[in-house]
Order: sequence, then C-alpha cells, then structure tokens
Amino acid sequence: MLRSINFLLAVVFVAAAALNCHAQTPSNGLTIQWDGRYLDVFGDAIPGDFVRTHYLEAYCRPGSTDRDWHETVIKHTSELKSASKDKKRIEIQDRLADGVIVNHVIVAGTDDVTFTLTATNPTDVASEAHWAQPCMRVDRFTGADPAQAREVYPPYIKKCFLMVDDRLTRLPTSPWALQARYVPGQVYAPKHVPRDDVNPRPLSDVVPSSGLTGCYSADEKMMLAMAWQPYQEIFQGVITCMHNDFRIGGLEPGQTKQIRGKLYVVPADPDKLIRRFKTDFPD
Repeated sequence: MLRSINFLLAVVFVAAAALNCHAQTPSNGLTIQWDGRYLDVFGDAIPGDFVRTHYLEAYCRPGSTDRDWHETVIKHTSELKSASKDKKRIEIQDRLADGVIVNHVIVAGTDDVTFTLTATNPTDVASEAHWAQPCMRVDRFTGADPAQAREVYPPYIKKCFLMVDDRLTRLPTSPWALQARYVPGQVYAPKHVPRDDVNPRPLSDVVPSSGLTGCYSADEKMMLAMAWQPYQEIFQGVITCMHNDFRIGGLEPGQTKQIRGKLYVVPADPDKLIRRFKTDFPD
C-alpha cells in the first residue's frame, strides 16, 4: 500500500514539474524564412501551418489602371543580405532596373511580423517606382481551394475583410465591380491615390478608410491581417490572395523614403485587432 502511494506521489510530482517547466518556457512566437521569392511565416497557432507571401511580386509605375501589366512592372532583383539563426530577422535588398535600392528589415515577433523599408534613389534621374505588391496567399489560412480563385465571386472572399468607415467589412462588398482590362478580382483605392494608378483589375466604388486588410481562418477562430503605411490599394486577387500594396510615390534624384508594414496572426477579436492597428499606425 505504501509503495503504491509513493508511486502515485512520484507521478504527480513529475507531471507538476513538467507543467511548471512548460509554463515558464516562453513561446518562440513566429519565425520567418525567405527563399528568394516567397516569405513564409511559421507559428504553432497558424491555421494551415504557415502563411506564404510573394515578397515582392512587383514594383509598379503610375498610369497602371488601364495598361498592360508588363508595361507597368519595373523589373527588380532581390538579394538576401542576412538571416538570423533563430529565424526571427531577415534583411533583403532589392535593386530596381531604374537604379532605385530598397532595403528591407523583417522581424518576427510573438504574433506579428514587422517590416521596415528604406527606398533610396541614388541616381540623377527621377524614379517612377510608385507602388509595390506583397502578395499574401490566404488559401491555407482560410481552407480555400485555389482552383476556385478565378471565379467572379470566389468562395474564399467571404472570409476576407477590409476597413470601410473605420468598420471591419467583409467581402464581397456592394456594388461589385466587374469591368477592367483584366478580370476578375477587386481593387479598393483610398482617397489619396489617383484612380489611374492602381491594379488593372475591377475598381470598386467602395473607398477603404485604412490599409488594414486580411481574412478569418476556416473555423473563424483566428485572423490574418496585413497593413502598410503609406499604402496604395487593397486588392483581392486571383491567386487566393489579399493585398495591401504599399505606396512609394516616386523618388526624386537622391531622395529616400521610409515605408512600414505589419502582418498579424491573432485570435479573432476584430475590435482588439483594430485598436492594435491604430496603435501601430497612429498616422
């Protein structure tokens, strides 16, 4: 009898010690990896195991709304400058065909990823680099079938949102634009961006009130969001993706500009996400 009691006490002691050890071990949070084309964000709480972003898909000229895409894109090359062993920090350098250099510092936190960009024009000619596209893929997170992404109303958009009049608004919005040089898809341009300078997909009459956009997970328990300041457009694309495309606005000779971005992977509490966004982007 005594031997049995001692055995049970030992089991309880080991279990309690394990729980205590686990409670005192801080979570590593998110980690990041870049392969020259795609930025992958990993984390235990991420539905679908990871979030993939085409980083960066393209740098773009103005006058893009009704022009062939190949005429809009400014070709660029990307180079990994450094990556920490703990997969928490990456530095990338982009060199655009017109001579502009963009340095990216990407840092993974507990439940977010912070982007700090410095764009510089070291040439004596003005650059037409007005905006750029980080293409955030949401198929894994939403549980969507990528084969349905090119439908006029692809099922995954019901999980997606943007901000309208400071309220989180689900897609599809109304009215839904259907005409453009390329279809389908949906573009939302803020007030400060000329309507001639956005993605050549259907342009919505709905005007976003901020750059916060993203989606819910398949079970509606988590939210994935991206935000940039300044930003050019919100774009629902045809690769099961949601964009917040950041704005550069061109660069004069010798000019340098700063751009900031965030990617969030958080529990589904819209009010809390919006408050956090406003703290991170007070301007």
